Order: sequence, then structure tokens, then C-alpha cells
Amino acid sequence: MCVISIDIPEEILLDLHEDKSEFVKYMKCTLAVDLYKNKRVSLGYCANVAGMTKEDFIKYLGMNSISIFSFDREQDFLEEIDNA
Repeated sequence: MCVISIDIPEEILLDLHEDKSEFVKYMKCTLAVDLYKNKRVSLGYCANVAGMTKEDFIKYLGMNSISIFSFDREQDFLEEIDNA
């Protein structure tokens, strides 16, 4: 596991009424969704980044109106199934 830190003004947490752990979870999920939508890494890796199981990440994507069925080629779809 790699640890990366970023500086965020504390006022953001106050404005959002969130503590650090809630914000970290939000940032992990946001990163995971972005990586998935841009086809940078697999669904499994994205779920790991978000700290979720694959099933929970798929549900999270669905709740955010993001389909897991958006493949440019049939081969891409078959590779995703193999990686699942």
C-alpha cells in the first residue's frame, strides 16, 4: 500500500461538516470512480482503492448512474470478465 498525502484547507472539512476520515473515504471513492470511468485500471483495482468489495463498488457505481457495461470492443468486455 502506498501512502500519499495532500494538503486540504481545514475550512473545507468545516464547510462540509465532515471529519478527516469521512473526507478521506470520499476522496478514495472519487478517485476510484474517475479511474474506472477513464478506464485507467480494472474494476477490482478501483474497488480496492475505494476500500470496497467489487460487489459494493458495482452498487456504488450504480447509485451514481455509472454503468459497468460500457466497453468499446468485445475484447475489452471479455478481458473484464476474466479479471472479475
